[in-house]
Amino acid sequence: MPPKGKYAWTVTVGEKGQIVIPKQARELFGIRPGDALILLGDEERGIAIPPKAQFAAWAARVFEEG
Repeated sequence: MPPKGKYAWTVTVGEKGQIVIPKQARELFGIRPGDALILLGDEERGIAIPPKAQFAAWAARVFEEG
């Protein structure tokens, strides 16, 4: 059993390179049709797909003047 709050799902990449985000994940993270997501990639660590709003908030903090 994974640690509380940690999840793993499998997806299949279609012929056009598309994936379907599992229903449980969409519901858990409030992902709706038409939502924009950001695809982040690291050759050593893999791929992450945060919601655009979450990424935008993080980026704003990074670029704030201190």
